[in-house]
Amino acid sequence: MYVGRIVAIGSSRDGRLAAMYRVSSRSFPDRMPQQTGQAIAVVPKPGFESDIHTSPFIAYNCLRLTDRYAVVGNGSHTDPIAEKLASGMGMRDALSVVLYALDYEHDDLHTPRIAGVVDRDSRTGALAIVRHDALVVRQFELGVGIAFYVATYEHDEPGLAQCDESFDAMTAEEACRYVLGEGVFADFERPVLAAAALDDGQGFSVASMLDLGRAADPQRRPAH
Repeated sequence: MYVGRIVAIGSSRDGRLAAMYRVSSRSFPDRMPQQTGQAIAVVPKPGFESDIHTSPFIAYNCLRLTDRYAVVGNGSHTDPIAEKLASGMGMRDALSVVLYALDYEHDDLHTPRIAGVVDRDSRTGALAIVRHDALVVRQFELGVGIAFYVATYEHDEPGLAQCDESFDAMTAEEACRYVLGEGVFADFERPVLAAAALDDGQGFSVASMLDLGRAADPQRRPAH
């Protein structure tokens, strides 16, 4: 099943909080993660920079950290959500205010904006989506071994039914591998890359990786 981009929040079996993001893409698979300080961005691969002229929505920070929160999202809303949280706004309000203001992406597919947040202090998290027909924000208690997720298509309603009950990761790298192809996420097609933040008890560590098992699209060639 193709569900597009995915954000997920959860707690490993030993209680490590995680926020994860996965790019799954049919139209723009030639992208890679790029880490700068406390942020991870999604950018076109070398040779595919001109893709940004086709769609301005394909490059953005997908992960941001504050002292207390890790934020993941599929677009330019990731940064203002992190900034609202850093200023003292709560998860629900930060997600609601930013997504309401920016709305869904006004492209040909009316792509929803999705976001996830985990809170080190309260050990809770939240997922949100703004679609052309709704804005939904849901907070969760993060029980061990469970990850909740929302996707841009098909699985586009945050709730208790959209969860993985076998989630486990000891490192941010393992969290990336999990959302790329383990548990419930193994059923979702066309993975491209992942980014994740994992709380080790001292703070968040971050990682990103490409899905190297994805076969390249033979119809696409670098622009020269």
